[in-house]
Amino acid sequence: MIELWTTLAPILLADAVNPVLFAFMVYAASTERPVVTSSALLVGHTVAYLAAGFVIALGIDKVAERLANPRTIDFVISLAIGLLLLWVGWRSTRPQQHREPEASGQLTPAKAFGFGAAVNFIGIPFALPYFAAIDQILKADLATAGAMLSLVAYNALYALPFIIVPLLVAVLGDRSQPILERIKGVLDKISNVLMPVLLMLIGLALVVDALTYFVTGEGLV
Repeated sequence: MIELWTTLAPILLADAVNPVLFAFMVYAASTERPVVTSSALLVGHTVAYLAAGFVIALGIDKVAERLANPRTIDFVISLAIGLLLLWVGWRSTRPQQHREPEASGQLTPAKAFGFGAAVNFIGIPFALPYFAAIDQILKADLATAGAMLSLVAYNALYALPFIIVPLLVAVLGDRSQPILERIKGVLDKISNVLMPVLLMLIGLALVVDALTYFVTGEGLV
């Protein structure tokens, strides 16, 4: 178990850098019930992440088998996704006009819970560190209960840094907003630099892999 968490720790650190979730939590913290609403959003995101993890763990063997024996249609899909990622990455480098968000006072805790889950499910296909973490948990050959507890613990630790949002609001009240905005600003700047690069690199890899298959009959891997 210690060896497993030695491997999971750096994966978790990379996975937990999620400026999108933090930005939405700051948004939820500006509602009429900031502590409850931002907490509900985090719980919704975490529950969805855990549920997705269980589903991925159950189907990862079939996915691995399909990846080991890809078909032509898989490379067609890979090419389309790669081109889409290149386009999205390129668009992300262009200056964008930011609209002021609508008043968030109508975001209820129940809506925030569902919104957090939706944000998670949208991002699941790009959660590469999470896939890696699940793979490491399965490779550890733990008993079913041990594997489930490891996945639950991973998700709990993932959510831990984001508790700072409702915690700061509970302690500082309205004075927490400038602090949260500064943190959000730093994460936004990091994301604005890294995300386009990552999207274009992943997209380029998929495109090259697909084109290599169409030319030679074999993919890169």
